[in-house]
Formats: sequence, C-alpha cells, structure tokens
Amino acid sequence: MNILVTGGAGLIGSHLCDSLIADGHHVIAVDNFITGRRINIEHLCGNPAFRLLETDVVDACIDVDSIDQIYHLASPASPVGYMNNPIATHLVNSVGTMRMLDLAREHGARFLFSSTSEIYGNPQVHPQPESYFGNVNPVGPRSCYDESKRFGESITMEYVRQFDVDARIVRLFNVYGPRNDPQDGRVVPAFISFALQGRPLPVYGDGTQTRSLCYIDDLVTGLRLAMETDGLAGEVINLGNPDERTVLELARIIADICGSDGGIEYLPMREDDPERRCPDITVASELLGWSATTPLREGLEQTVRYFVEVEGIPTQ
Repeated sequence: MNILVTGGAGLIGSHLCDSLIADGHHVIAVDNFITGRRINIEHLCGNPAFRLLETDVVDACIDVDSIDQIYHLASPASPVGYMNNPIATHLVNSVGTMRMLDLAREHGARFLFSSTSEIYGNPQVHPQPESYFGNVNPVGPRSCYDESKRFGESITMEYVRQFDVDARIVRLFNVYGPRNDPQDGRVVPAFISFALQGRPLPVYGDGTQTRSLCYIDDLVTGLRLAMETDGLAGEVINLGNPDERTVLELARIIADICGSDGGIEYLPMREDDPERRCPDITVASELLGWSATTPLREGLEQTVRYFVEVEGIPTQ
C-alpha cells in the first residue's frame, strides 16, 4: 500500500515509517522540521520505499498518485515544542487536519488522527475513558495544543458524518523511547539527560503527580491496529500504558538506571500541568486486542542506551 505519514520525522512518525516499510509498504513522510528531527529518518533516505516531502501540511498541496492510508501525526507534542510554536500548533491541528481529511476524501483513503491525552486536561475522572469530555483551560498556556487537538477530533468526526471518510481517532498517553528529543522538555528525556550528567533531576511541584508511560514499540503496534482494523470509522480509542507512576518514582528509576547521585531539584508547579494521567484502555483491548507489554524499566533502559550511543549525551 501507499501510506502517508505526516510528522514522519518525529519520535512516533519515524518508528511508524520503519514498521510500515519493514512490512513492504511504500511510505511518504511529510515534515516541516519545526520539531521533527533529520536524525530520526536519515537511515531511510535512499530507500526506494521511502519518500520525504519537506513541507508544511497547512500550506502544501501534496501531489501524490494514490494514497491508501493517512496517519496524521504532525504537530508539536511537547510543552517546549508547542509553547515555542503556538500558532503553528493551532494551525497544523486545525487547517492541517482539514487538508489531510480532504486528501483522504479525494483518494478514498483510510484516515487516522493522532490526538492526545491532553484533551482530558487536568482530569476529574480517573482513569480517563474515551467517554470523558475533559477539564481543559481553553485560554491557558497549554491550550494551543489541548484545544487544537480537540478541534482536530471534532472536524475529523464531521468528515466521518458528512462525507463517509473512514477515519478514526486515537488519544496517545505519554509516549517515550529511542529518538526522544533530549531537549523537548518531557519527563523522560529531561530526567535521562540530567541523570546522565549527574545533575539534579527537575521535578515540578512535589512530584506526586502521575504519568503513565507507553514505550514506542507498543504504541506503533497500537497505531497500526487502529488503522488496519476494519469497521472503526468514527471510533475514539485511548492508546497508552495504564501502569501509573508518580513523577518522583520515575525520577528514582531513571537515576538508578543512569547511576546518578545528583538528587532532585524541586521547582514551582507549571500552570495547567495535569495532576493525574492514566488511560482506561478497555476500548483498545476490546476493539484491537491491544495492550502495552514492554516493562517500564526495560523501555527506559533502551531509551538511556539510545541517549548515550546515538545522541552522545555526556555522562558524569
């Protein structure tokens, strides 16, 4: 099949491209490199099954002969990424999503919109099921991401209802793994980068807030099942690992893996930072037969190895 992956040079997109090409598909990756990284896809350049379009889905007219599937992953996804590019984030998840839906409609392609657990905001329901509408600050500093993803979900559903586009929505929870950008500010790359250098790990607030980390290989499997399973038009599916941990617990595990004795630096809580985050994956289990299987420590060890061997993070 011919498959379009927007955000193809990102953490998730690049691993998805690898998986699709390994199974014999032809992949067109689209990325404007606002937050995507060339290092993530340089091993694919020159592969006849891979084509890179360095362009912005908001502005571009993507000229392709045929497309069977579109994975719309393009968007800054870390607080550093979207807070540094708030307008671009609004646009890629609104105008960019509409353009990709139009492309899917033109080619009769199946469409997957990559949404986020951030649409639940600071949740008052725990764990978070797909039926929960969320508790989001629409004018806060994170709203460029939260609200644009909510809009992206809304317009995707309108294309399902109005034009019978075979589209489905996945909400991703705290994905990590090799190819994480060390500078993107998320908890795993930040802790690993600091721990490898023996520096205090930055914990915002008292560290009792929770996250549920999903390893990249598990996530890619879930994405492909969500795309490739028939009869899911209009479905909304959480993809994440319900192994909920406190931020302090994550800090201690990563410090132990890295052999760090730098301790912890407590910083003021960030505005609108969710206090708890854990997916209810009942729908993913029932519709896809999917759950995350990579143990947390194993995934973190693989990620640390990547940071040392590929990113060249200096160690203490």
